[in-house]
Amino acid sequence: MSASSQLWDPAVVPLQRAETEPDIARWYAVHTRSRHERVVVQRLQDRGITTFLPIVNEIRRWSDRRKTVELPLFSCYVFVKLAPTSENRLQVLTVDSVLNFVGVRGQGTAIPDEQINAIRMLVEEQLPWHTYPFLKIGQRVRIRDGALNGVEGILVSRNGEHTLVISIDAIQRSLAVRIEGYDVEPV
Repeated sequence: MSASSQLWDPAVVPLQRAETEPDIARWYAVHTRSRHERVVVQRLQDRGITTFLPIVNEIRRWSDRRKTVELPLFSCYVFVKLAPTSENRLQVLTVDSVLNFVGVRGQGTAIPDEQINAIRMLVEEQLPWHTYPFLKIGQRVRIRDGALNGVEGILVSRNGEHTLVISIDAIQRSLAVRIEGYDVEPV
């Protein structure tokens, strides 16, 4: 078999095309003007674009009353599911109150379906939740409670357990302590 016939093997070509197909719909976050999330969702849906706006109930207190209000879980953000083509991006970007796609140079970064499904399930089941600072492995963090309150270090993960690494740079030595159950915040 010659090298040229291997390049055009019909069994290989569809696999290569499937990996780079731009018509596979993916989730993207869209940045909106403040308090315009619902309007943007309606306008996008009018254009036939699949959207997701997680809504949560919060109790707001005023001096004379308390009221339950529905608010977006992530203010100023709406999720859209579309194929990443120029036409689809332009269709979203031309909607009033849409500022840009979230991602590098406004191109948008695809969000895995699992993350959207997890948010959808949490909101639909009305499970108790609270916001938490976004932490990345390797980030410098500070413990906010307990016996280690105020201790700072680098967040690492080993075998699924979160650990805080405390280093003394001058002598190039470190200690590691498990921080499961501790409340931590980014520094």
